Amino acid sequence: MKSRKQGFTLVEIMIVVAIIGLLAAIAIPSFQRSRDLTRANACINNLRLIDAAKEQWALANDANTGEGVEDDEVDEYLRAGRPTCRAGGTYTYGTVGADPTCSIGDSGTFPHVLREAPAGDGDGDGDGDGDGDGDGDGDGDGG
Repeated sequence: MKSRKQGFTLVEIMIVVAIIGLLAAIAIPSFQRSRDLTRANACINNLRLIDAAKEQWALANDANTGEGVEDDEVDEYLRAGRPTCRAGGTYTYGTVGADPTCSIGDSGTFPHVLREAPAGDGDGDGDGDGDGDGDGDGDGDGG
C-alpha cells in the first residue's frame, strides 16, 4: 500500500488564498472609509478650534462682526498653533462672525464643513425638555 504524505494540496491552498482575498476585498474599503471619516472629523474639530480662537481674538481686539481677522494673531489663541487638515486641505479663517472654512469643503463623501448644532436641549429626543424620554414634560419618566 502507498502511504499518504502529510501536507496540503494545491486546491486547499488556493481555497485559503481565495478566502483571504475575499476578506481583504471586504475589509479594505471599510478601512478606507473609516480613515476618511476620521480625517473629516479631525478637520471639523480644527474648524471649531479656529472659530473659538477667532472669537477670543475678536473680543480681545474689539472687532465687530464682518471685520477681517489677522490669521497670525488668531493663531496665538490656539495652544498648538495653526492646525493642519489631515486630508490635505487648507483653512481660511474668514471674518468675525463667519465660520472658518477648509478648502476641501463639501467635496467627497465626508464634508469638511463646520455645521451648526441642531437647536434643542442636547438630549437628542427632539422634545426640548432635556430629560431624554421624548414626552416633553421634563420629568424623565417617559409618560
